Amino acid sequence: MTASLSIAAVYERQVGASIARIWENVFDWQHLDALHETSFAAVSLIDNDQSGWRIALTSQPGDAARGQVLKLYADRKNHAYRVVTEQGLGAGSEIRVQMARQSEHQTKVVITYHIDEQDPARLAAIGKGFVTIYTRLWDEDEAMMVRRETLSARPSLPRSAKPLDLGPVQDLPLPKTVTFDGQAVRLALVDGRITAFSAVCPHWLGPLDETEIEDGTVRCPWHNYRFDLRTHTSCDGHGLTLAPVPELTVKDGRAWLGWPGEAPTA
Repeated sequence: MTASLSIAAVYERQVGASIARIWENVFDWQHLDALHETSFAAVSLIDNDQSGWRIALTSQPGDAARGQVLKLYADRKNHAYRVVTEQGLGAGSEIRVQMARQSEHQTKVVITYHIDEQDPARLAAIGKGFVTIYTRLWDEDEAMMVRRETLSARPSLPRSAKPLDLGPVQDLPLPKTVTFDGQAVRLALVDGRITAFSAVCPHWLGPLDETEIEDGTVRCPWHNYRFDLRTHTSCDGHGLTLAPVPELTVKDGRAWLGWPGEAPTA
């Protein structure tokens, strides 16, 4: 840290995820312009290794003046890392993070923001803005980490549920997400037909029921991975396939959701 840098802000919070999950999130630079789309317009990797990454990041609204080059320095042994702005907006500033395990799924993080500024009034104003932005970023990150940690720990169960009566097909609100056999299933109209598909992204278990369906495809809001709902496979070159889901059938004007071979009961 350069001697001329001053602390503009100190931000502390309890995060409902393990240190291992936070490290996973720290190294995942690809989520920045997807999960944090209101804050960042674009991100690209310059280089990376086990100690960290270097990225080009552009903040919203995306003009050239909002571009930066950031470098991550990870200290896994001491549960700490820092992000240095090497070029662009805020060049020379550092964000330092110290983590401390509180329990299996609780971690305390202390974040300090260091900038080349000595004027107390400007430091206070810049620090206030930093805390506002970082509260939002950590809120979004924590929601992702908690969901991922929860779903990752959920055991695989055998198929056991009987067909689920969804009511009159003409009254079925679409799109709609239902839980069947412990699995989140989204129902949507694709090419004029009701389609059932997994509401969980196979990449990082992201929520596929939080974005609009466009031209028969759905996008994961965590990393912008996209899937074709006609084939249930990636349509962006990632080579992923959605988890199998129960079939939707119509009997006597009523919609039913069930595994193949299980007939509606009424």
